Amino acid sequence: MTIGKNIPRVDAFDKVTGRAKYADDLVPTGTLIAKVLHSTIANGLVKKIDTSKAKQVPGVIEVFTCFDVPDIVFPTAGHPWSTNIANHDIADRKLLNTRVRYYGDDIAVVVAENELTATEALKLIEVEYEEYTPLLTIEDAMNGDALHEEYPNNILASTKYNVGGVSFEEALENNDVKIFEDEFEVPTVQHCFMENPNSYAYMESGKIVVVTSTQIPHIVRRVIGQALDIPWGQVRVIKPYIGGGFGAKQDVLYEPLNAWVSKMLGGKCVKLELTREEGFINTRVRHAMKIHIKSAVSENGRLIARKVKMFSNQGGYASHGHSVVAGAAHVVKQLYQDEVATDVEFTTVFTNLPVAGAMRGYGVPQITFALEAHMENVAKEMNFDNIELRKINMIKEGFVDPLNSIPSLTNELDQCIEIGAKHLNFREKHKKYSNQEGHIRKGVGCAIFSYKTGVYPISLETASCRMILNQDGSIQVQVGATEIGQGADTVFTQMAAEITGITYDKVYIMSAQDTDVTPYDSGAYASRQTYVSGHAVKKCGLELKQKILDYANYLKESEIAVDIKENHVLDKDGNKIIHVSEVALESFYHRENSKHIAAEATHHCDTNTISHGTTFVEIEVDLKLGLVKILDIINVHDSGTIINPKTALGQVHGGMSMGIAYALSEELLFNPKTGEAYNGDLLGYKIPTSLDSPDISCKFVEKYDPSGPFGNKALGEPPTVPVAPAIRNALFNATGIKYNQIPLTPERIFNKVKDKGLI
Repeated sequence: MTIGKNIPRVDAFDKVTGRAKYADDLVPTGTLIAKVLHSTIANGLVKKIDTSKAKQVPGVIEVFTCFDVPDIVFPTAGHPWSTNIANHDIADRKLLNTRVRYYGDDIAVVVAENELTATEALKLIEVEYEEYTPLLTIEDAMNGDALHEEYPNNILASTKYNVGGVSFEEALENNDVKIFEDEFEVPTVQHCFMENPNSYAYMESGKIVVVTSTQIPHIVRRVIGQALDIPWGQVRVIKPYIGGGFGAKQDVLYEPLNAWVSKMLGGKCVKLELTREEGFINTRVRHAMKIHIKSAVSENGRLIARKVKMFSNQGGYASHGHSVVAGAAHVVKQLYQDEVATDVEFTTVFTNLPVAGAMRGYGVPQITFALEAHMENVAKEMNFDNIELRKINMIKEGFVDPLNSIPSLTNELDQCIEIGAKHLNFREKHKKYSNQEGHIRKGVGCAIFSYKTGVYPISLETASCRMILNQDGSIQVQVGATEIGQGADTVFTQMAAEITGITYDKVYIMSAQDTDVTPYDSGAYASRQTYVSGHAVKKCGLELKQKILDYANYLKESEIAVDIKENHVLDKDGNKIIHVSEVALESFYHRENSKHIAAEATHHCDTNTISHGTTFVEIEVDLKLGLVKILDIINVHDSGTIINPKTALGQVHGGMSMGIAYALSEELLFNPKTGEAYNGDLLGYKIPTSLDSPDISCKFVEKYDPSGPFGNKALGEPPTVPVAPAIRNALFNATGIKYNQIPLTPERIFNKVKDKGLI
């Protein structure tokens, strides 16, 4: 048995010793270097580019501009392809752009013998623009000229849904309720992955080969084919080890440009790597959102109706587009249930800011901050117990989403709440901290979340796995699902061992993906892999196991082999018949009937389920300095069966750290006149270091979920979701001040405290 065990990560030794090979470690000697020229305006047209001086620099091979690339627009979002055109992602990006839509847009590329030469040549390119007024806010964009002609008022999409069949206003009729209303604002933030996006491309055997740091190799392959207008089979994408992505690399970034440049240079190997500063602006960011919530609540604390309106700042290009705010909007009904009606409207708006895309949580951190802060405000104003208010209204086991039918098959949220509350002695402290004086104060806060597993039925969910029996009785596992640091390869190895009966030490998983070799999988996103890809591993393992048993029976001229445990084939009474290594050796070299045993299986996922959990936190705030110190923080998760407690703990700790930064410090700031980032580097953009990180606690409430391959459900993204609202609510408890905007910077805290006369 390996499920539920603290098995060491399969990649741990190679990573800590430096043996693990990332894309940059594999670049061939003599590879040419490509560097991109970015626009110095946020909105306008490139009228002319003079590259003559750059081309004269010794060592420069070629300079390509936005006037040289094919007139082909392509999508970049890491979504599965659809044969239904209506479900295609928006194609609005070119390899290089003459129409500039954000400060830093891609307008030219230099190819040189080395990085220094390429960088120097960039400085010599002269650009003439026709400049327009930057539209940086949602309000300005909706009242400005269209950045994309087909989207008037810069509205990419606007959608409504209603649960209950009556409007918010109609729901108030004949109901004795109190009305509560709040506005919330969450910022643009960066993923800050450790490994900058990089790739190298070359041609071989009539194909364009791209080795890249990506979460979605099979999707990158397809998009390169679209961007270059070549058959997808002429593209080969290889993904080695990857140093983090968090959703930014769930977009196709510079791989198509890199592939095209190599193709234009006769297939020579070309490397294109972003600097850290480029990574801040030219990859993807998390959507800034404005959220308005209006609630009607009965005297007994029951939500009668809610009206929620959301605006999402998309930036200059569609990327994942409307799907992120849609994902956020659907949480409104998947976290709390209204007794009569739920009215939700959500709008995505193009602006002249960097492109927003997927980031850990996919819109859910934004809406959960608003929902949980609002519930805390309601509890305070009604003088209602904040935990009980949540319990009265939160979804329960058996809930089925009324619009997309996603169920909460198992729900231990109530238990999660009680464990978190007990850990902090929450109820007693919340009451104690509600009336304090002095400039050093303490507070406790909580927040809950719900998070679906994967993307079915909104989008396609499919994954494949291949297993091969080696001559020594070990097995080789290949999956298209990508290990990006989250521990997926380890849990897949555990699953393969569990289902086949081959011991863990004899299961070898190939961490790299190669689209010419690796079976298809959509990639690492949506907390889907242990659930969707896990089903593929289970199905493939069962098939391989049966083939081993069948061959064992052939060798023994019987039908008594019924199981495999610890590398031995067993009969129905558990007696050992033959070692798997003997079966393997015979299968390869039997003179009359060699049969190379392998299996491959695809899982088309048509199920989903919801994970749940909570954050409880205690803080200390210095009102004079505006500084928040976290004294104690715990996440409690209901994620079904935990496959590997140690790797799960790592996921939670990492997610909580991101949530703390989202609450307290992270915000990408822009010049309001030009759209240029003020703090697009690791000096000005404040992510917490190890010295800033508090001790973090985590507990799991395990209940087998019947839809998961091993009773498991989503865990990768949820840990970051409830942290920011919990910290905000703790600050509310400490000060009595509603902070409806994050991050809770010292300046923001100090100004509100001063305005309230607390200092």
